[in-house]
Amino acid sequence: MQTIKTTTIHFPELRLHASAGHQLRGYFGNLFKERSPLLHNHLADGSAIYQYPLVQYKVLKGTPTLLGLGEGAELLAELFLHIKELHLGKATYPVYSKNIVTNRASLGVNPTELYDYRFGTLWMCLNDKNYLKYHQTGSEERVALLQKILIGNLLSMFKGLGHTATAQILAKPKVKEEATHFKNQKMKAFSGSFTCNVELPQGIGIGKAVSRGYGAVVL
Repeated sequence: MQTIKTTTIHFPELRLHASAGHQLRGYFGNLFKERSPLLHNHLADGSAIYQYPLVQYKVLKGTPTLLGLGEGAELLAELFLHIKELHLGKATYPVYSKNIVTNRASLGVNPTELYDYRFGTLWMCLNDKNYLKYHQTGSEERVALLQKILIGNLLSMFKGLGHTATAQILAKPKVKEEATHFKNQKMKAFSGSFTCNVELPQGIGIGKAVSRGYGAVVL
């Protein structure tokens, strides 16, 4: 089984709405913008870096959470002691308590075992093309489409992290539609759970907008 270095930072005394992931990304990306583009996925000229985010910002059960993977894990460990407060919108939150956990997490396909996960935050997986297809099909076809998208999301995650899926990925989602707002637009997302034969690090994001907290996978 392959592994990947992870660093998770929690702020246990703070409580935020699940939608605040993009504010966390904006704050830390600006605060430490000179340190690394991994924090905000933009180059010096402002152009976007299109790759799987190695630093992800999310709110899990109301708790602000930062997750670093690979190089992102090392970066968050370096910055941990420099985090004194959070400025989100017009609010300032002094940081009196923060926790950090760094380890090596399993990441790989296990052809002999299935794992049950749930989405700790909404899974946003539909792009322009499959959004139209989703709405033009019946319920059974939608389930099959979401299953295909989920497997594709997992494969994209592997590729983005420089890992290889060593066996066929099997996955079955059990989700329901939810409405969310992303970049001032109403979007369709999904809540629920899924079963797959992939062992995943706690909190890792799959799907779209994972750097902003969407698609966080938890046990």
